[in-house]
Amino acid sequence: MSAERTLQAAALAALRAVAGLNGVFLGPPVRATAPFAELGDLIAIDWGTKDLAGREIRLLVTLRDAAEGPERIETLAAGVGAAIEAIPRDLPGWRLASVVLARLRITGGSPGQWSASVDYRIRMMEAL
Repeated sequence: MSAERTLQAAALAALRAVAGLNGVFLGPPVRATAPFAELGDLIAIDWGTKDLAGREIRLLVTLRDAAEGPERIETLAAGVGAAIEAIPRDLPGWRLASVVLARLRITGGSPGQWSASVDYRIRMMEAL
């Protein structure tokens, strides 16, 4: 399986274990009750060597919530970060070399609507 699909499967499993979410979706859901998470498109670039395949992947998780204040979405964003950082380093056919938070942004849109973007840079090498 490709690095991207392997990481996506591991991330979905990790995110579905985050307490307090009413679902984790690949992209925007048709119907969902806040708070929920969307696993966005994975952006991958080559990170290989002469004799090993490697990928640097940007993994973006967007959280959506409806609440009076940002406290719950801040807690959920921390839980999402912890879940991503706890993804096992050894995955089928691949090994995670690094998992680094690239950006965390929490914003309030219209009254009572909150979103958080949790963006990670993950580097993977083909397992020997």
